[in-house]
Amino acid sequence: MISRIDLRGDTLPEGGDLRDLLPRAEFDVEAALEKVRPLCEDVRHRGTAALIDAAEKFDGVTLERVRVPAKALIDALEALDPAVRAALEESIRRARLVHRAQRRSSHTTQVVPGGTVTEKWVPVGRVGLYAPGGRSVYPSSVIMNVVPAQEAGVESIALASPAQKEFGGLPHPTILAACALLGIDEVYAAGGASAVAMFAYGTPGPDGCAPANMVTGPGNIWVAAAKRYFTGRIGIDAEAGPTEIAVLADATADPVHVAADLISQAEHDPLAAAVLVTDSAELADAVEKELEPQVAATKHIEDRVVPALSGRQSAIVLVDSVEDGLRVVDAYGAEHLEIQTADAAAVAARVRNAGAIFVGPYAPVSLGDYCAGSNHVLPTGGCACHSSGLSVQSFLRGIHIVDYSEEALAEVAHHVVTLAEAEDLPAHGAALKARFAWKVPGK
Repeated sequence: MISRIDLRGDTLPEGGDLRDLLPRAEFDVEAALEKVRPLCEDVRHRGTAALIDAAEKFDGVTLERVRVPAKALIDALEALDPAVRAALEESIRRARLVHRAQRRSSHTTQVVPGGTVTEKWVPVGRVGLYAPGGRSVYPSSVIMNVVPAQEAGVESIALASPAQKEFGGLPHPTILAACALLGIDEVYAAGGASAVAMFAYGTPGPDGCAPANMVTGPGNIWVAAAKRYFTGRIGIDAEAGPTEIAVLADATADPVHVAADLISQAEHDPLAAAVLVTDSAELADAVEKELEPQVAATKHIEDRVVPALSGRQSAIVLVDSVEDGLRVVDAYGAEHLEIQTADAAAVAARVRNAGAIFVGPYAPVSLGDYCAGSNHVLPTGGCACHSSGLSVQSFLRGIHIVDYSEEALAEVAHHVVTLAEAEDLPAHGAALKARFAWKVPGK
């Protein structure tokens, strides 16, 4: 069901050579880019009419309007299962605790007497958030996008999620209920690349959508391609690829736990990656044996779990030691990394590349998906070596405010002129000379 990669016995290669040995799903955003281009440009030129046509073509729904009526949000919340509401409220509460603590404060540094630089943190003015609605419904993604934006102080927040035929062309009611719990009343029944284009260009009319400064949220390859298409026009969080879990485990790990956690990620998508890195052949054997009954007992077996576990993106990777395992998981740069080893906290502290790290047997990825308080919108495809997950910082911009007195400028002016002339930019130096009757100290 799941393949093996044996890296024992030889010295592990460095950097990209090691990364090339590890499993990864094929995810060609560049190829998808050409297919989303006409969809995006159709929204640019025809606005809401293009969104309605896209809903009919891709979702099988004929819409009269794209914006969700306020009453639909209220009705969805009133009809929500009380247990689901309680779980969403607890998820929101914990996420707010974590994200509120991330908010940065402005800081002023006195460089010299009379000369200061202040770094001021300012939220983006408007964001468009995307909640997928394909194989599953993700109210948790609504929380993970909305909470950090709100805690950052973003004043205008809109959300899009695909129209659902079984719900009369509205997004899934649990998505709408989550929006209502969070106080988000600007919601659109729009999906995929068309939704990203709606946020990027805006759509005119009384039910139209104002352009956003930034678009965040997970999605399929078409959403990722649309984000790439609009890079430069709007800010994005990331081009999210298929979800992935890596588990670094030794002989102390429970194979029942490890197998369950691999399956939990595999049920997302047939391209989802499930990778076990271990120095214990006995654990590898036990996990393989445990996968069979657990897969047989789960849902989404044929369309997601089995294709994901048996695909080229999933594997059991055998290494000589936990030390080598650390090198492998750092090279892999997993979206989610579980550490199930002896002294797991110490091992986790040495990891450099991961979207989020889950320490020990009682911090499974599922906890982070919903109720840990952490954010589950994380870098995929190895991007954790240079990118972070979604946070309050994602919605903030640092602006430097430079404030120098005449005396402070005069004291450093000759250095500025010298550097300007060294770069053959004499007008830069002249801007200093103009302030001091062309007489710069030291010149």
